[in-house]
Amino acid sequence: MAKRILVAVIFVPILLVIMLLLPPIVWTAVVMLISAIACFELLRATGGGKVSLPMQTVSILSAAALPLCFWAEAGELAAGVCAFTVTAVSFWCAIRDYDEGDTTIGFFQVLLTLFGGVLIPLALSALVILKCMEYGQYLVLLAVLLAFVTDAGAYFAGVFLGRHRGITRVSPNKSLEGYLGGFVTGVVFALAYGVVIGAASGQEVNYLSLALCGLFGALATELGDLAFSFIKRQYGVKDYGHLLPGHGGMLDRFDSMIFCAPVVLFLVLCLPVF
Repeated sequence: MAKRILVAVIFVPILLVIMLLLPPIVWTAVVMLISAIACFELLRATGGGKVSLPMQTVSILSAAALPLCFWAEAGELAAGVCAFTVTAVSFWCAIRDYDEGDTTIGFFQVLLTLFGGVLIPLALSALVILKCMEYGQYLVLLAVLLAFVTDAGAYFAGVFLGRHRGITRVSPNKSLEGYLGGFVTGVVFALAYGVVIGAASGQEVNYLSLALCGLFGALATELGDLAFSFIKRQYGVKDYGHLLPGHGGMLDRFDSMIFCAPVVLFLVLCLPVF
């Protein structure tokens, strides 16, 4: 627990400074790094040595490149190019191995490289798009803090109020009260965030939009956590990595963000906060 708190004390202020005060390109570089490491951790945890080096390389490069392309406003074209490149290289590796009598690389490994190299960075690129929007520093901070606060709210509600556990075999220790606590925490946080940001910026705030972000963002956060816990359960791994002491790997820390960030982006595009 001490390591977990120390890492949070060190890295949270750094992320806050980058999101609030520094230009979008700096935050984009952070998202590129997160995407690339998350892709590597996923391939290592689930590939079982069956994902060849060329497949890993092109997938990780794709994961790193996509957020930068969205900063440069060429995201749609880049997504197509990256998806085609990863698919082509992966199938080429699979066909080559099959011709040599090796069936190690199969269709699953091809899909795995696409998930890690294209889908994960596409989802995280929502953080880049949010940062580049008008009032982007407040919008990206909303998405990031919403995911973290929802996780914390679900954890503490489960610890102090949890009675009905075993809701899902993926996370049997999590309780119904914990899930509900996460939803409530997400909505309350989003509304409170609107009060603070409205006072700080002097802008009129749409609290309906914030309430929806809180509700559906919290739901997406919980689903993201369960989704990547499901993968860990299936492959018998406790953590995706050990990069962040007390937190596990990059994917352990940002798994819920992969689901939360696109939901927040969609909602603020449909119903602007400011």
